Amino acid sequence: MGVVLQEALSRKFGPNRNAHGAGMTTPSSTVIPRRGYLYVTVAAVLWAVSGSSAKFLFNSGITAFELVQMRLLFAAGVLFLWLVWRKPALLRIRAGDIAYFMVLGIVGMAMVQFTYLYTISKIKVAAAILLEYLAPAFIALYAVVFAREKLTRTTLLAVFGATAGCYLVVGAYNLDLLSLNKAGIISGLLSAVSYAWYAVHGERGMRRYPPWTVHFYSLLFAALFWNIVIPPLQFIHQSYSPVEWVLIGYIAILGTLIPFGLYLESINLIRSTRASITATLEPIIAGLIAYLFLGETLEFLQLLGGILVIASLVLLQLQRESDEKTPARIRAARQIISDLK
Repeated sequence: MGVVLQEALSRKFGPNRNAHGAGMTTPSSTVIPRRGYLYVTVAAVLWAVSGSSAKFLFNSGITAFELVQMRLLFAAGVLFLWLVWRKPALLRIRAGDIAYFMVLGIVGMAMVQFTYLYTISKIKVAAAILLEYLAPAFIALYAVVFAREKLTRTTLLAVFGATAGCYLVVGAYNLDLLSLNKAGIISGLLSAVSYAWYAVHGERGMRRYPPWTVHFYSLLFAALFWNIVIPPLQFIHQSYSPVEWVLIGYIAILGTLIPFGLYLESINLIRSTRASITATLEPIIAGLIAYLFLGETLEFLQLLGGILVIASLVLLQLQRESDEKTPARIRAARQIISDLK
């Protein structure tokens, strides 16, 4: 059965190679698909615009509570309609897994959304991004300490390089972090923790379910949570301008539904540590947008930070790592075993 399983997995994921791309290693290893990096890069582009859009809405008087309720509700609703129309099978889950999705939605998605939005409503977007992108370090720490995984030197170096590069690219050296709003700093740190928690436990769920199933139910329970914590459908009683509705729609669909779905797709293929490192492209893209469209200048250290982040990502991809623990491979193996019984 082991030979049959390996042959089937090889046909699905490609030939087995070692970390340097040459020759066969263990029967269960396979080269990590490069498209996983593409998915999270697209997500980073969409998130970069979303953060600035949210800051605009906060400046116009919309609260973080209102925005998080709307973005989650609209995202969950649109995804539900799409799945019913196109892929209803993805809505099926085991009754015993409802508790898992509830926790993932509330502790993960609901807190990721709120803590980040609350942070940028209290402190500068640059500082908020910096704090949130401590997440790759937290994910790597979890992998080593709790999951008992041995990360390669390349991955650890990429974590350090991406974190340091993020610090430079957002201009954090110009920020007096200790003088910032304390509630904003605490919320920013919590956003990093919740982001890391969501990535790690979302990866765990994808060992049994496809990414968009995990994504929908995390959105659903997050939306239900925020419609219980604050008055349900609170936005109905508010008057928003056409521009504000456009930005709300963008944040819900192109800032939440699609990028978080792509992020899970990337974790499905390259795992949470690599995906979170690649997501540090977001502040680089945000800085580039500000430079091109808002006339903001980029300092030498910011450019250096961007180079450091990109170099870290290139380093990750130059090493043709193998990983038999990607959710996509685990699900495929389970399906083949099930079919053979």
